Amino acid sequence: MTRECHVRFCESAEVRFLRATHLVILCGTREEAEAALDDVRAWVNENGLALHPQKTHVDDCRQPGQGFEFLGYRFEAGERHVRKKSLTKLKDSIRVKTRRTRGESLSRIATDLNRTLRGWFVYFKHAHPKIFESLDGFTRRRLRALLRRQEKKSSSMGISRADHQRWPNAFFAETGLFALHTAWLSARQSR
Repeated sequence: MTRECHVRFCESAEVRFLRATHLVILCGTREEAEAALDDVRAWVNENGLALHPQKTHVDDCRQPGQGFEFLGYRFEAGERHVRKKSLTKLKDSIRVKTRRTRGESLSRIATDLNRTLRGWFVYFKHAHPKIFESLDGFTRRRLRALLRRQEKKSSSMGISRADHQRWPNAFFAETGLFALHTAWLSARQSR
């Protein structure tokens, strides 16, 4: 059974809780934010709960260095970035799927990668766009290294100019690899 509660924050906001494990309250001024935090603290205490002391704070997220992390994103200085932990998790998943010893065809590996990349993009498509090009490059470098290994060429990280010329970005697009930056450009134009 879910408990419902109505709490009045600031002067103009009414919040209805069905269940909250994470909560962000945005206010116009620091004073309103402090008052809202006091209201939340009182309600939490009345209900036998506790706020996490290291995660509970008032900051001005419009200022560099004073942002907050919420649901995989980092909000800071007016921008929305992917949280470092979320980025590391994706890169680890890409590393597992692109091991140089993986003995499958590139099209099968791309199909496997695409499920992960598409799902990640659907959730993080509102992040700052510079991350998408960076992740595309990371994924293609991993695939170039895998292709070198499959051809029994000397070990390489897939970053040489020769590797890039041999397997250009278009090669991976033709293979069907999902490109995050291309998806972002398409999503941006459809708005």
